[in-house]
Amino acid sequence: MTKIKIAIISYGRIGKVHMKNLAINPDFEVVMVCDIIEDPDFKEDYPAIPFVKDYDEVLANPAVEAVLIGTPTKFHPSQIIAAAKAGKHIFCEKPVGSELDEIMEAYEAVKEAGVKFQLGFNRRFDDDFLNIKARIAEIGEPQILKITSRDPGMPPLDYVKGSGGLFMDMAIHDFDMARYMFGEVKTVSAKGGALIDPAITQYDDIDTAITTLTFENGAMAVVDNSRQAVYGYDQRLEAFGSKGMLANSNHTDHNTIFSGSDHIQSGKPQLFFLERYLKSYDTELKFFADSIKNNAPIACSFEDGIMAVKIAKSAKEALVTGQTIAIEKI
Repeated sequence: MTKIKIAIISYGRIGKVHMKNLAINPDFEVVMVCDIIEDPDFKEDYPAIPFVKDYDEVLANPAVEAVLIGTPTKFHPSQIIAAAKAGKHIFCEKPVGSELDEIMEAYEAVKEAGVKFQLGFNRRFDDDFLNIKARIAEIGEPQILKITSRDPGMPPLDYVKGSGGLFMDMAIHDFDMARYMFGEVKTVSAKGGALIDPAITQYDDIDTAITTLTFENGAMAVVDNSRQAVYGYDQRLEAFGSKGMLANSNHTDHNTIFSGSDHIQSGKPQLFFLERYLKSYDTELKFFADSIKNNAPIACSFEDGIMAVKIAKSAKEALVTGQTIAIEKI
């Protein structure tokens, strides 16, 4: 079987997760890794793989067929454009960018180059949500979607400063999931505040939000986000319709339940996203390989990324203005 020769761009936390998955993935061969800071353990862990600091060196290498971009969001559009012009297939971590004009320029570059592009909204590739999506017709006419997404603890304020805010950094996953399940979003309204740590307001951000979406098919969604759930990483979805409901439960540390005379005790939700969604990072790459090798439909497209950003920006506008904001199409 011919392997797709891929380069990893950025070797931080997510880059290392992808490296471990790609190293054992039969569809890929990692031929280069690029980061401006060399990891001290890389040469020992992967002695046969070149580690470079210059992205242009990666793009100039004819052996590289695809790149996996995991750099900070602000670099995504320019790096996507460069990769597309070099004829490389592209897997990019979410979000696709932060400024819509830059995002649209990258979008046009990808279309012009004709390369494959998949965005890393990894929750789409979680077994629970794949199963709900596959069975969504069973609920009949979609009516109500409820998404709960609560982190186990506040991120450092240094992270918040450059994150793009709760809607762009955190809730954007849920906005993508809402479209994935129920289709195009028509309007968005939002309420939020700093209920956990008021210091977050110095960066014009919030830590708690309720976002309401309406869909073109008339259905509605409620997304609740919190930066701190003291009991663990809370990830639940409920899709309700005219013929029934589909829902998932949290993944817990263990499946043992104690039942006694005065209480019942079960495991807490898994700690955070790397525990809860670890398998999804592997699954999404299998879909990416299928699109390259077999011309399969893109499982999470550039258009999906654009619409998620549009909803996130509109949610922030709705929060600030108190108005319901209509979502503009591409």
